Amino acid sequence: MRPILLALAASLVLSLPAKADDVTVAVTAIVEHPALDAARKGVLDVLTAAGYKEGENLKFVFESAQGNPATAAQIARQFAGDEPNVIVPISTPSAQAVVSSTRDIPVVFTAVSDPLGAQLVKNMDKPGGNVTGLSDMSPVGEHLALIKEILPDVKTIGYLYNSGEANSVSLLAVLKAEAEKAGLKVVESAATKSAEVQGAARALVGRADAIYIPTDNTIISALEGGVAVAEESKLPLFTADTDSVSRGSIAALGFNYYDVGKQTGEIVVRVLKGENPGDIAVKTAAGSDLVVNKSAAAKMGVTLPESVLSRANKVID
Repeated sequence: MRPILLALAASLVLSLPAKADDVTVAVTAIVEHPALDAARKGVLDVLTAAGYKEGENLKFVFESAQGNPATAAQIARQFAGDEPNVIVPISTPSAQAVVSSTRDIPVVFTAVSDPLGAQLVKNMDKPGGNVTGLSDMSPVGEHLALIKEILPDVKTIGYLYNSGEANSVSLLAVLKAEAEKAGLKVVESAATKSAEVQGAARALVGRADAIYIPTDNTIISALEGGVAVAEESKLPLFTADTDSVSRGSIAALGFNYYDVGKQTGEIVVRVLKGENPGDIAVKTAAGSDLVVNKSAAAKMGVTLPESVLSRANKVID
């Protein structure tokens, strides 16, 4: 009987799921706002599903730079000194700070529109070194088509952005190219910190037919200032970030950032299981939701066409 019992015991052990090793994942973002917060939650939920449970075998550390690039660099140096298993920087400024701080610790960035332009990697398919991640490059051409569908008479797009954020500078170049194809002009207004957002929005009044805000963390963190100007001036405001629609933009066609976080988390799990980040191709986020806000549109003097409302994934009344 003893050999049989031993065989049964061995079979039972083999059938049990392997326990995930104790790990530390350090996450940082340039600022806290709903989209970046959703991405962070997506990463954590995927880690949990993979067997890495916070408080048990996972130490999940988060630090926000509160919109300050110098603080982002300080956090990056702190994380490099702490030597976690993986660092996950959310946003371009945080990713640049982290990548500059370590060449040894695996880095999986997310919510970065242009990893090449931000000089995070030299090749999207074979990034090499210790870095990989997920790009959230916006479908700018589709954004302009949506704005023209809602505002058929639009001629000039006001671009509200932080001129010091590489992500937004890259998107401006894309916007200008797509606007030319669409027969539109682009005028710019920059805010380098959140306190300047309302003034930068006001500078577009009388110069633009609509405001377009990219996935710019400085602007989005102070979105309400831009929305107040848009409502007061009846200047339609659109965002690339769908989480901003509930905060007062008319519409957005873009990623669900919780899903972006989950896609990022899947890469983090691969790294934790032993893959070299430099051998993992940088991915572009999948999925695109159309979210519209009827109340915001009304406050800015816009009536949303049925063609847009009928295909929206979410309509906010």
